[in-house]
Amino acid sequence: MDALKYTQELVGFESTSCYSNVEVTDYVEAELKKLGFEIERLEYTDAKGVRKANVIGRRGSGPGGMAYFAHTDVVPADPWFTDEFGPFTPTIQGDKLYGRGSCDMKGSIACMLAAAKRYVDQDLKHPLYITCTADEEVGYHGAKNVAEHSQIYREMAAGEAHGIIGEPTMLEVVYAHKGTYGFQAISHGRAAHSSLDTGINANLAMIPFLVEMKKLYEECMTDSRWQNDEFNPPTNGWNIGINDKTAAVNITPPQSICTVYFRPMPGQEPDELVARAREAAEKCGIEFQFKCGGSPVYTDPNSTIVKEVLQIAGKDQAKTVSYGTDGSQFPEMKNLVVFGPGDIGQAHTHDEFIALEQLEQGTEKFAALIENWCC
Repeated sequence: MDALKYTQELVGFESTSCYSNVEVTDYVEAELKKLGFEIERLEYTDAKGVRKANVIGRRGSGPGGMAYFAHTDVVPADPWFTDEFGPFTPTIQGDKLYGRGSCDMKGSIACMLAAAKRYVDQDLKHPLYITCTADEEVGYHGAKNVAEHSQIYREMAAGEAHGIIGEPTMLEVVYAHKGTYGFQAISHGRAAHSSLDTGINANLAMIPFLVEMKKLYEECMTDSRWQNDEFNPPTNGWNIGINDKTAAVNITPPQSICTVYFRPMPGQEPDELVARAREAAEKCGIEFQFKCGGSPVYTDPNSTIVKEVLQIAGKDQAKTVSYGTDGSQFPEMKNLVVFGPGDIGQAHTHDEFIALEQLEQGTEKFAALIENWCC
């Protein structure tokens, strides 16, 4: 099975987001070239000085076609569940392939490569696009880079290609997902021995800010403006974290940090919540830093693309999910669904795996989509 071989090779690259993904991108680029794809490669250096790479492949020309999106970075694999093999040594046990990224989402990339390989000797009537990005797990930075700089991306968007975000959905069809927004507020004080009065306790300015964040939390949990019954849970989460990073109880805390991460849903105005939080920080005299803003994705569940993918998937109804994807950075794609092999419940786990059956089915479904939209 080509998908199995591709998955094993992809998992073998250590591409945790804090490291470079250049080597795994080199591999994907080489395989795309073997399959006759024209290549556009975009590289950038992340905030920590690490080199990252995106690759966009195109085979065929004209409007329409199919545009597949995936990411090559993975989350850390510490701890890993066994000493028998490492997280980047893909290993088959029973009917499962274990390894970091096997499910999220190198197995999906493998299925797409295997499906595209079936059409290597066939002329396509409409184009097939394959995009693999960096840094999806840490803020969609690779997808942002593609949206801002890729000529091929602008072509697929203008041609209204049928977009597939290949994240693991167990080959269920997902028509919408929540967005991802985050910010932090920092209160600055001055460290001192707590027996003295020379320190400034950063928590004292933070406390009234936390009171305001709790009010916003309660509003988000109860006000219908911030809820959507299409999702489970129907709320945006408004997750509050606090940390003063004080190493001992007899130190006056010199800083206090509050983080808020929430998941807005279609039709909402998350920037309003961010603005209100920023205003509260200013009133309390503390620093405010906006960290990330990924929009929700929504495609009409009665649209043609949803109906076509449902038919190919052999499913009756599309659904929503609460996690985010690179799709949040691709608003120009008018036809977009999330659809891929693997179980999201296995993503990011200490024993990540993908079922071999999902690799086989994923290849078949992706090939059927290519047949439907490109041939």
